[in-house]
Amino acid sequence: MKVFSEIEQITSAIEAFKVQHLTIGLVPTMGALHQGHLALVKNAMANNDIVIVSVFVNPTQFDKEEDLKKYPRTLDNDVLLLESISKDMIIFAPPVKAIYKGNTVSQIFDFDGLEFEMEGRFRHGHFDGVGTIVKKLFEIVKPDNAYFGEKDFQQLQIIKKLVSKYHIPVHVVGCKIHRESSGLAMSSRNTRLSVTQKDEVPFIYKTLKTAKKHFGTKSANQITKWVTKQFENNPLLKLEYFIIADVDSLKELKRKSKNKKYRAFIAVYAGEIRLIDNIALN
Repeated sequence: MKVFSEIEQITSAIEAFKVQHLTIGLVPTMGALHQGHLALVKNAMANNDIVIVSVFVNPTQFDKEEDLKKYPRTLDNDVLLLESISKDMIIFAPPVKAIYKGNTVSQIFDFDGLEFEMEGRFRHGHFDGVGTIVKKLFEIVKPDNAYFGEKDFQQLQIIKKLVSKYHIPVHVVGCKIHRESSGLAMSSRNTRLSVTQKDEVPFIYKTLKTAKKHFGTKSANQITKWVTKQFENNPLLKLEYFIIADVDSLKELKRKSKNKKYRAFIAVYAGEIRLIDNIALN
C-alpha cells in the first residue's frame, strides 16, 4: 500500500503506469470509508490494472463551515480498511494547499441546469465545489475509469456532464447504492447518528420502497403528498424534500412518459444530520 500526499509523487507513478499501458481506476472519496466505498474499490479492482483511491475532504463543496469542521477525518483507519481487501493500490491523500495552491475557491460551472435541481436548491455552490475537485483529480490522476456511488445520483449525473462538456477522457461508472442491513444507505454521516436515530432512520428507505409501489398507480403529486404526510407523523425525522424526477434532466416529474426513466429523491434531517437517498421507480 502506497500513500501519496504530494502531486509530484502521484504524477511520477502515473507516468510510469502509462508507459506500461496499464489501465487506471480512480475512486474519489472524502475519507471516513465504509463498506459502500469498498464496494466501489472492488469494482475498480475488477476492471483496472491499477486502483487509486483519493482521500480528500474538499472544502469548496461544503455550504456550511460547521459541517466542514465536523466531517470525520480518519486516514489511518481508512488505510487499514483498504488494506483489508488489498495492499496493491495507491491512496492519494493531499493537503488542501497542494490541491488549491492557496486559493481555496470553486471554479464556476454550467451543468446545463442539473446543478439547480434538488440538492442545488438547498446547498448553494455545492456542485461548483464538486466539479472543481473532480476536475482537478481527473487532471492529476488521468484515470481511464472513475467510480461513483448512485446514492449521490445527482452528483453522478453532474460528473458525467462535466466529462462530456470538458471532453475529459475518462469513463464514469455509477455503482449501485450499498445499504446497511436496515436498508439505510451507507454514508460517512451515519457514524454521527445516535442509537435512537439509528433505530428510526430506516424509515427513509421503507418510505421510498412504498413510494415505488405506488408509482404504477398514483400520480407524482399524490405520492409526494403521501410521503410528506408520513414524515409529518414522524417526530424524529424532518423531511427537507421528496422529488420524483427524470433521471436525465433531473427535472421534477409533472406527467409520466412511457419512454422516460424516473427516480425518487429524498433528503431528511435526523436532528442536525442530513441524509439523502434515492430509488429507481421504473
